[in-house]
Amino acid sequence: MAERNAIFITGGGSGIGRAIAQHFSGRGWFVGLGDVNGAGMAGTAELLPEGACSCHLLDVRDAAQWEAALADFAKAAGGAIHVVANNAGVGHAGAITELSAAQVDALIDVNFRGVVHGARAAHPWLKASAPESCLLNLASASAIYGVGGMSIYSATKFAVRSITEALDVEWHEDGIKVRSLMPSFIDTPMLQEPASQRSNRTKRDTVVAAGMELTPVEKVAEAAWAAVHGKKIHVLVGRTAKTIAFFARWMPSYVRSRSRKVMRIRLAREG
Repeated sequence: MAERNAIFITGGGSGIGRAIAQHFSGRGWFVGLGDVNGAGMAGTAELLPEGACSCHLLDVRDAAQWEAALADFAKAAGGAIHVVANNAGVGHAGAITELSAAQVDALIDVNFRGVVHGARAAHPWLKASAPESCLLNLASASAIYGVGGMSIYSATKFAVRSITEALDVEWHEDGIKVRSLMPSFIDTPMLQEPASQRSNRTKRDTVVAAGMELTPVEKVAEAAWAAVHGKKIHVLVGRTAKTIAFFARWMPSYVRSRSRKVMRIRLAREG
């Protein structure tokens, strides 16, 4: 790698993206923030050392914007990009029959199509800085076993998991690592959104009521660092994610019955 490593992070204006930016910046990396939220990016930039980042308005659904953002970031970073973190995402919850067509499209377009556009745009930059370069994708614990009440979201994260594995094979000869993070419930602003289309109860309230773990966002940032520098393709984050992975492998019927129970409780409370 060059003397000063550079990472570009989508969804850098809040939550996991902001935490990753702080973690890498604290270790001397130059950070590029990509987001549709200019004010959010400015807020993240204020938390970083002076001169340690650049901000780029980016709608990840637009391939042309990806090309422009990475080219501009490369100039700001001194010509090289070592890591691209596909972090931007939306988390509309609800049964498949409850979500609007616009919400379904947003989930697919941001959570998966945005990752595809990011991978395609990032490839030449990462190949140029190989062999220590990395594409880091944000999957989810919901990519371990399908989650009722989050079917479309879960499906997009399964797609992210799949393309991570495929690209790690495709890009091996180019010297590029491809990794994913699979966090469970992370304490970010996304958890303040409604848990379903029929209730004002937040996702955070639902997680707490179910007795499940809320993982600090800093743990995801630490996992991002480990993923970029490690050999595991998928990095699980949080006790819940690790528990789901264990039971999904050895006792999938238990995961299924547990998921159905949680779904029944949620429906009863909303009814």
